[in-house]
Amino acid sequence: MDTRTNKGGKDKPHIEIRPPEERKFWQRPGFNLVAYLLLLLALFYFWNLRPPQQAKEIPYSEFLHYVQKDQVRQAVVTGDTIAGTLKVKDTKTGKPQRFVTIPLWHSNLAELLAKHGVKYTVRYNSHWLSDLLLNWILPFGLLALVWMWIGRRFTPGKGFLNIGNRVRIHPEGGTKVTFQDVAGAEEAKEELGEVIQFLKDPSRIARLGGRMPKGVLLVGPPGAGKTLLARAVSGEAGVAFFNISGSEFIEMFVGVGAARVRELFQQAREKAPCIIFIDELDAIGRARGVGPVMGGHDEREQTLNQLLTEMDGFDPSVGVVVMAATNRPEILDKALLRAGRFDRQIVVDKPDLEAREAILKLHTRDMRIATDVDLRVVAQRTPGFVGADLANIANEAAIRAVREGHEDVTMADFEAAIDRVIAGPEKKHRALNAEEKRRVAYHESGHTLVAETVPTAEPVHKVSIIPRGVAALGYTLQLPVSEKFLSTRDELRDQLAILLGGRVAEEIVFGDVSSGAQNDLERASEIARAMVTRLGMSERLGPVTYGRQQQLAFLGVEGPEEKNYSEATAQLIDTEVRALIEEAHARARRIVGRRHAALEALAKVLQEKEVIDGEEVKRIIGAVTEETAGPE
Repeated sequence: MDTRTNKGGKDKPHIEIRPPEERKFWQRPGFNLVAYLLLLLALFYFWNLRPPQQAKEIPYSEFLHYVQKDQVRQAVVTGDTIAGTLKVKDTKTGKPQRFVTIPLWHSNLAELLAKHGVKYTVRYNSHWLSDLLLNWILPFGLLALVWMWIGRRFTPGKGFLNIGNRVRIHPEGGTKVTFQDVAGAEEAKEELGEVIQFLKDPSRIARLGGRMPKGVLLVGPPGAGKTLLARAVSGEAGVAFFNISGSEFIEMFVGVGAARVRELFQQAREKAPCIIFIDELDAIGRARGVGPVMGGHDEREQTLNQLLTEMDGFDPSVGVVVMAATNRPEILDKALLRAGRFDRQIVVDKPDLEAREAILKLHTRDMRIATDVDLRVVAQRTPGFVGADLANIANEAAIRAVREGHEDVTMADFEAAIDRVIAGPEKKHRALNAEEKRRVAYHESGHTLVAETVPTAEPVHKVSIIPRGVAALGYTLQLPVSEKFLSTRDELRDQLAILLGGRVAEEIVFGDVSSGAQNDLERASEIARAMVTRLGMSERLGPVTYGRQQQLAFLGVEGPEEKNYSEATAQLIDTEVRALIEEAHARARRIVGRRHAALEALAKVLQEKEVIDGEEVKRIIGAVTEETAGPE
């Protein structure tokens, strides 16, 4: 309890009432009742069922001696003990001394007691109550108390078996995210704009005889902003927002997931209009009948069945929209994707150049940006990045600016942040010896020289021989001029020559090759095989695809290939792939051999500076007078 001063200057006591989730387990309702019950049981046992403390235990032989000497006043004979009082008085209290002994039964005990004038009583001694308390009630009561404490310790407020729903409810106006906080994804925002209108005025479409969509499924790669879009829809519509993850429906107890689904939809109907958002839907929406299932009907399938029933049963006119997000739509059950359940599927794809620039502006609006920062260049350097990656780059740039003691976040900070995200952190303590450094410099110079020579290559932005990440000893970074979604045969041939330029430079300068070209060879082989088997760019094999790709993933991630061609065709494919690689190797060798002076100049500067940018690369190559030769 604390005190607060009112306007009149007097102190009034103010009692702070904590919600149930913030109370300790001993502050929760019902704890005192259980504690008092266990305490009473313990007191009942220790004070009523235990033997009297003042009775002196004596051997049975001594008891018989007292009987024969007529020293026993009275006795109570039970099934396992004989207790009573002696005629001898206790020296401390002055009262007849009490005794208890464990007998060795014999048939003439009653005659012996009667003969010596002992008043005795025979009682039937039953321990069922003490056995019940000690062996059943007390242990199970303690176990229940510990169980309740553990359950409430780790998941407060979820009940004895932790069956309560885990949905997070944001009331009307509680979600402050709007479409202004979401950059890019313009097509997705247009699709979701109609959902917002239906939530604001459910009767608008009903007047035309239609119905609002029951479900909206957001599909896209991780980090593309699916959850952010769902929260923005709630913020724009100004309705309650129910948020729960698909994995939180599943528990070890069968039937818990289905109960949570029922409770979730019941709460949503009471607060309609509202939005139910299920993140990672594939956790419970996986196709049924796939994979091992014990008993043919496990907990996940029961949860999915209940979800299907709820989505098929509620009236869309009440204003409840179910939104879900997944990055693996191909594994979802077909019953989820049919019309009447998830009526709309909206793809939240990776942002293009304009969207990346807008996302960067959004994440840097509260940062102190230096005047030399060009977010357009940063967006050009990050093709294929999603919103989460771009937010990470902005944050890494700010962290580096603090580390370097900058007053503002500079372009150099952004460049370092991009390099860190793409290639990993600099390995400042991984020192290359002079020979390795020289070999890496020539290797990267070979890539750079070929990239600056072939006609369709993207311009070189930076060359570095500083070790990064796990195995990268250097890299050549090219900056795309514009977003490209197609590649021609000539562009892929140029890319093969660039990848083999580093290995060719090592062959020409050192007369030998190293393991540094491993990743280059892997990428070149993948491109050449794709040209032959999937893109129809082989004259001998023609415009035919070979090998059926199993679609087990989404948006660029593919499963294993199924072979659907003969062994003779497989040999021809290998021959064509090797021919493309050998052609690119010979082409790169001609370029590097013809412009050997530029290669030496680039390698020398790289060994001195370790990092050179694109402008300096052009200056070095342009300053060298090359020997004229035939076409490369």
